[in-house]
Amino acid sequence: MTAIQDFFRELAASSPHWNFIWLYDDHQMKRVLTGLWMTVELSLFCLVFSVVIGIVGAWAQGAKSRLLRGAVAAYVQFFRNTPPLLQLLFFYFALGQFTPSYSPDGWLEVPIISNVGWAIISLSFFAGAFNIEIFRAGIEAVPKATLEAAESLGMSRWLTYTDIVLPLAFRVSLPALNANLVNLVKTTNQAFAIAVPELLYQAVSIWNDYPSAQNPTMLLLMVCYLGLVGLLSLGMSGWERKVRIPGYGA
Repeated sequence: MTAIQDFFRELAASSPHWNFIWLYDDHQMKRVLTGLWMTVELSLFCLVFSVVIGIVGAWAQGAKSRLLRGAVAAYVQFFRNTPPLLQLLFFYFALGQFTPSYSPDGWLEVPIISNVGWAIISLSFFAGAFNIEIFRAGIEAVPKATLEAAESLGMSRWLTYTDIVLPLAFRVSLPALNANLVNLVKTTNQAFAIAVPELLYQAVSIWNDYPSAQNPTMLLLMVCYLGLVGLLSLGMSGWERKVRIPGYGA
């Protein structure tokens, strides 16, 4: 390991624009790993919450209540037709002013929702709006005869949705869902705008401190995001093949 570190120290000295400082400086490596872990955590929370929003929202689109259907439609239109960065800033700076705070030491006021929390909320709502439409398309692909058979057995609307419609619609929706979740992982870097210490934030901090590390750190960002997106795509594709039913899905 020392030999590798010595090699990159010499490279930084001989090629000032290729300073891989995080490969020989433990503190900078810790910053990279901390940022990468925050990106992974942010992605996982947003993936789960956005899928839950998509499932519940798709069910609500078929509700008998016109008010509920209108609320879901308004939500979808708002989050699909405004930039995610603007949504993030609106949640953090506008709505964040109205959230309660607490004082752990009697002096400092700390909001109950941190910048990480607002990033998760905003990005989950953003991706959830697309997931609602994805699941809606999957639900519409389920044959009406299947629904009629469930109704003839006396199943409630919610039971029909969870036990029959959703499992079939989910299989149909997986290819489009895969694309949206990949896009969500890439969009998490916009949390940089509200100082969430994810990978991009840490990378910018490193090259602000060491301008000679800008090119290598940008290369690191590209490799890390390719790896994260590649793992997600492989996992979703494998899941899609595993749950495929002949006659359903792509």
